[in-house]
Amino acid sequence: MTFSTPGARSCKLATIALLLFAAAAPAQAAESGAERAFAGAGAAETRDGTVYQPSGKPLGLDVSGHQGQVNWTDVKSKGATFAYVKATEGTGFKNPQFTNQYNGSSGVGLIRGSYHFALPDRSGGAAQANYFVDNGGGWSGDGRTLPGALDIEYNPYGPTCFGKSPAAMVSWIREFSDQYVKRAKRHPTIYTTTNWWKQCTGNNPDFGKDHPLWLARYAEAPGERPAGWNFHTFWQFNDKGTFPGDQNEFNGTLDRLRVFAKG
Repeated sequence: MTFSTPGARSCKLATIALLLFAAAAPAQAAESGAERAFAGAGAAETRDGTVYQPSGKPLGLDVSGHQGQVNWTDVKSKGATFAYVKATEGTGFKNPQFTNQYNGSSGVGLIRGSYHFALPDRSGGAAQANYFVDNGGGWSGDGRTLPGALDIEYNPYGPTCFGKSPAAMVSWIREFSDQYVKRAKRHPTIYTTTNWWKQCTGNNPDFGKDHPLWLARYAEAPGERPAGWNFHTFWQFNDKGTFPGDQNEFNGTLDRLRVFAKG
């Protein structure tokens, strides 16, 4: 290829670069561009118009890069006892605020853990579990680290169930869990909504016996749980309130929260 002038050559190269960037942009945005995928990002159906007023159980929050820098001293002073921090999404996105948020929450004495936003249509469950553990999603029985959480819910980028049948979705979740147990030596917490679980897993009951449930429902009470769970461990009851990010409650006492963290 030849160019008649240096200016024409520069123009042609710039055009090619723009075309290449445009071609790559959709794939990148699906995992990192808008930071839409945080816990509860697609859970509008959980809001019924009522508001829960906390009644003494341990309170906490979950945050992602969407919250940016968090004043953890202020969060602690307002009564938070635990935090979940987004670590990863799919196999191509890491929360750029993760280190600051995770270490910051620990630094003021919160019991903290990390969560992974699942993209089951992009890669296998084992691959995403490995990516999660390799980028902050591990667990240790030190009494201040929560088991990693799998955020499996409404797809903010496309079809609600990520194009998977209920059987295929259950298989994907099982693959993620099995690999997480292999790597972290603990079952992951599962974050979801009852309606999504019914729709996208066929209300499968198999995970309730050994996976803690982090239930999302913005209402006066947790309401119906997905099949297989007799109780929830965490309840995300609002996406705004006292703390930055989402508002959560642990279903027990502070002593039981410490026991749960220790495993």
